Amino acid sequence: MQEIYTQDKTFERNETPTKGEYENCIFNDCDFADKDLSEFKFIDCSFYGCNFSLAKLNKTVFRDVKFKECKMLGLHFDTCSEFGLSFSFESCQLNHSSFYKTKIKKTVFKNSQLQETDFTEADLTSAVFNNCNLLQATFDNTTLEKTDFRTSYNYSIDPEINRIKKAKFSIAGISGLLDKYDIDIER
Repeated sequence: MQEIYTQDKTFERNETPTKGEYENCIFNDCDFADKDLSEFKFIDCSFYGCNFSLAKLNKTVFRDVKFKECKMLGLHFDTCSEFGLSFSFESCQLNHSSFYKTKIKKTVFKNSQLQETDFTEADLTSAVFNNCNLLQATFDNTTLEKTDFRTSYNYSIDPEINRIKKAKFSIAGISGLLDKYDIDIER
């Protein structure tokens, strides 16, 4: 069966793309919740106000993709195709998602909810977490070198089990590096 290739198209609410490759496409208010997006390819695409919650992402390609104001609860980015995996998130809900062992250097997370998100063994070198809520997010054996956490909050990162060389933190957020010691820090 021939794979569908679509370029430079805008998809609106109620339009559901079929399995194939999408390049330089825009998706507005599309509902992908609980859908199987396995082996779809999205290259240079933008998603605005879309719902991806609990979608299947087995071998899904996301290359230079932008997500804005998207609901993305419980997604397993760790099952996506690793080749060229690159995206940015602005004002998205990514709670309960997994980036386990992903290599997503320089990824930008802006004004997003990342509560209980799993970053175990991920490579987030030079990533930016701009004004993100990281309550109960898991950082375990994670590469956070040169990562910027200065405007984010509610994170708990153990410097002994994560690589944080040259990572950036604010004075207000420094307590998130000391949580395991159960000490009181007054502001």
